[in-house]
Amino acid sequence: MLQEHAKIVQFISLAEEVTGRKKLQKMIFIAKKMQFPFAEKFQLHMYGPYSEELTLRVEELCEMGFLNEECMDKGSYVQYKYRVSEEGVSFLETTKQESNTLEVFIQEMQSKTSRFLELVSTLLYFDHLSKQEQIEKVHIVKNKLKFSDVEMNTAFDFIHHLEGLAAN
Repeated sequence: MLQEHAKIVQFISLAEEVTGRKKLQKMIFIAKKMQFPFAEKFQLHMYGPYSEELTLRVEELCEMGFLNEECMDKGSYVQYKYRVSEEGVSFLETTKQESNTLEVFIQEMQSKTSRFLELVSTLLYFDHLSKQEQIEKVHIVKNKLKFSDVEMNTAFDFIHHLEGLAAN
């Protein structure tokens, strides 16, 4: 019944913590695009792919006591940090564990900024298009972020790196 919730708890457990709601959204979307079995549906939103389902599940997990949500005042905005609680660890012990490959993916994504993951996830959102069309779409929907050619190439290299990991 709570299988999809368990996947999110496990994801955050493998990450040890995830700082930022936006970063969590992008990391789960990228993992899903790399064929990890996340069920959440995503739509293109202001900060790239976004899932209302994921937001609701995270809220439910916090209410159930499986996740700890720490609110940090950053002056002009609030940032959230998620960790698995002791109850969440006990909950995970009753569920099926994912392969070590997911942990490697998470570590790769954890080292990246939210801005970079926003670019990567938006490119992956348009992965049905050619590379040039993906770049053009990103420049349209993310024009205020002014991604450079270097950032675009780095993002495509990162996508290929993740695809290589997925193939192994």
